[in-house]
Amino acid sequence: MSAAPAGRLRLADVAAQAGVSTATVSRVLNGKSTVAAETRQAVLAALDVLGYERPGTFPGRPAGLVGLVVPELVNPVFPAIAQTAESLLSQAGYTPLLCTQSPGGTTEDEYIATLGEHGVDGILFVSGLHADTTASHARYQQLRQRGIPLVLVGGHAPDVDAPQVSTDEAAATRLAVRHLVAQGHRRIGLAVGPERFTPSRRKRAGFVEALVAAGLAIDADDAAEHVVSTLYTVEGGQAAATQLLASGHTALVCASDLMALGAIRAARTRGLRVPTDVSIVGYDDSPLMAFTDPPLTTVRQPVATLCRVAVSMLLAEIRREPAPRTEILVEPELVVRGSTGAAHDPTAR
Repeated sequence: MSAAPAGRLRLADVAAQAGVSTATVSRVLNGKSTVAAETRQAVLAALDVLGYERPGTFPGRPAGLVGLVVPELVNPVFPAIAQTAESLLSQAGYTPLLCTQSPGGTTEDEYIATLGEHGVDGILFVSGLHADTTASHARYQQLRQRGIPLVLVGGHAPDVDAPQVSTDEAAATRLAVRHLVAQGHRRIGLAVGPERFTPSRRKRAGFVEALVAAGLAIDADDAAEHVVSTLYTVEGGQAAATQLLASGHTALVCASDLMALGAIRAARTRGLRVPTDVSIVGYDDSPLMAFTDPPLTTVRQPVATLCRVAVSMLLAEIRREPAPRTEILVEPELVVRGSTGAAHDPTAR
């Protein structure tokens, strides 16, 4: 969107868009410090939406630079996390430097070197190498030795002196299994990502626990027969679902929404209807999952809460107010939509 011509900015339009008074808009435009950060951000967002150029400078801005290192953006949940974290950091007066990774692209270590050269005040790592149990944590330990504040999101590295926050992935798969059991399903499978990742291990652990608790498996070894590890992609979900459906499972728990979409594709390839013949649960509640066919039942990652906790801890570290080192787990939420239903009775045909 192109900026509106100079001199045609209407305070009333900006105020209406932001839901504030014209006096508040005027105070923001004049850089008054009496405006709350959240209100200031609403006015700036209104300027962006309406196509006006922002004022060039604000007193006290920027407070500094913060690195935001996230995985590839193919999975819609990562752009959602990045956007939320960027907004919160901006409200606090910091300029986020977004670093996205992709296969064959810039590595996490290369980003760390670049961020160090830019003199960042802190770094937020989302589902980085700290989530890979086979990766070294030396890179994070070296950052702490250099006095650079950091927060780890979506993984666990107990040997790193830094605040850490994750969604409770074990609770997520327990929620999914309980929902499917309540729908009468007795053959429930799990499509999950590579075992080396902490989130995969936690999702698997929650699934196994729930299956045994429901009496659908004798023990952990028995429950493991219902788990297929693959990739966190549509193709990975399709491959895992194909294997699980071939062994008679009527319901599938998927470790990401992308995997769940692949599972739906696998079911339809076999001539099965969702949810009439097979129920499918995703994980993340990524944007647009309410508009898939059928709308996807999923376990929602509380992105806003996750980011608020992570950013607040990072800002505390930057202020030299050490945040707790015990990992904080944020509770997920089951969102029931159209991809799950009562277990199909084969004798009804």
